[in-house]
Amino acid sequence: MRGSELSKRRVAITGIGAVTPIGTGNEGLWNGIRRERSAVSCLTRFDPTPFRSHNAAEVNDFIATDHLEYKKAKRLDRFGQFSVASAAMALEDSRINLAAEDRERIGTMMGTALGGVAYAESQLGAFLEKGVRGVDPLLALTVFGGASSCNIAIELGLYGPNSTNAMSCASGTIALGDAFREIRYGYADVMLAGGAEAPLAPLCFGAFSIIKAMSVRNDDPAGASRPFDRDRDGFVMGEGAAVLVLEEYERAVARGARIYAEICGYGVTNDAYHMTAPRPDGSQAARAIRIALNDAHVAPSDIEYVNGHGSSTPLNDPTETLAIKEVFGDHAYRLAMSGTKGYYGHALGASGAIETAICALAMENEWLPPTVNLTVADEACDLNFLPGSGRSARVDHVLTNSFGFGGINAALVLRRVS
Repeated sequence: MRGSELSKRRVAITGIGAVTPIGTGNEGLWNGIRRERSAVSCLTRFDPTPFRSHNAAEVNDFIATDHLEYKKAKRLDRFGQFSVASAAMALEDSRINLAAEDRERIGTMMGTALGGVAYAESQLGAFLEKGVRGVDPLLALTVFGGASSCNIAIELGLYGPNSTNAMSCASGTIALGDAFREIRYGYADVMLAGGAEAPLAPLCFGAFSIIKAMSVRNDDPAGASRPFDRDRDGFVMGEGAAVLVLEEYERAVARGARIYAEICGYGVTNDAYHMTAPRPDGSQAARAIRIALNDAHVAPSDIEYVNGHGSSTPLNDPTETLAIKEVFGDHAYRLAMSGTKGYYGHALGASGAIETAICALAMENEWLPPTVNLTVADEACDLNFLPGSGRSARVDHVLTNSFGFGGINAALVLRRVS
């Protein structure tokens, strides 16, 4: 059965895999969140001194061969390694036995802003030095964004729906939302979905520095990413990946799966305003949130926690605050809300997937993360952003937002299931 032949099916999160600057795997990610410390430091991957910005959030504990066979790891660039390793961890966490599954009913959807561009950049150096014979023959298979979902499908033998979107910093959230719809409307029973990004190379990094999008708080790297803070001055580039296993709810229950949460609503809009600046009135960001709430059949007053996009940029944070106020009215001041990029920087297209994973873990562990580095709130950012430290709380409905260059706005609603 497909599409209109089915009523809307429920979609559970039954597995989480992650590679992030604060930890690897679902336990590593959550332990990193509980430490309430930033992983941002002075960039070590290359010399950043030619640029205005010197800080980054690097993944330092990832060893590809811990997750992939040596030959397979060698064939993939860092972006591909992050993608496949996160998917493998998520599948293991879900305890789905692929040998017993109809793999035509299992697919993968990923998001990335830059894909394998950083690796292509490194190969340009090899080309200039040695000519075409110096270039990795696998370059053509690593540079395109679709390598993320395709490599996952090849590694795991998944024949279902497959795509990778490149919708900037909303890519991971859009991948999860689209995968949610694939299951909801009967095109798949299980989807591995999320985002991956490995952008820390001079040209990629420098491009964002040139447009003055990144923090220049170079004397205080750990304090550079400070969502909603009065003294924020730009985002901090990060790297990483997260993949979630989404599964039709009834089959997940039937097999006794651990269910972190249920995705129940998804909304996406476009500002159609500017390539880098958000629409000042936040109207289309607000509409994406409303669409997600309506899709979930959830009233604004039912939402208890919001994980904000909180990029730590001068324009984004107050615009997101404005959108939240527009949607939630007086309830906006009763919400708990935090921006978690202070922990791990901004991993571009992977951020939304990482943050959805954090939301699911927060619901399961009944603890809400703080906004790291928020010391004095911007007067335009006057909501309860949980400064200082997190708090214990059982929440039944959670909203997570992602906004990206080009004016893309995406939102997901998660529901507790136990």
